[in-house]
Amino acid sequence: MTDKVATNANIGAQNETILMPPVDVIEDISGITLFADLPGVAKDKLHLQVETDTLTIEGEITLKMPEGMQSTHVEVRSPRYRRVFTLSKELDADKVSAEFDKGVLKLRIPKAAHAQPRKVEIRID
Repeated sequence: MTDKVATNANIGAQNETILMPPVDVIEDISGITLFADLPGVAKDKLHLQVETDTLTIEGEITLKMPEGMQSTHVEVRSPRYRRVFTLSKELDADKVSAEFDKGVLKLRIPKAAHAQPRKVEIRID
């Protein structure tokens, strides 16, 4: 699995900066698990897409300013997260599962059947 850089050309926005959320990738014998930190993203503003060998994670931040207040300093200028990964042919993109809790997205992508370890029976003649 490789990470593609999200550029304005990929997104179609002229002057919009996109935040790249930090993602931990853990591989085990049966597949990979991704943990993406997406603070400020509501579940209905989170979008996942798997197309061919590409996984796209997008989320829109909803920061509400309390009534009667205005910001004097802003560090998060972009209200959007975007991360794009190229998936290995060893992964089964049709069986992706996702959970989202408290701003953390957990994706599980199992290995395809042909990439799974298998036990070979030994016959004695």
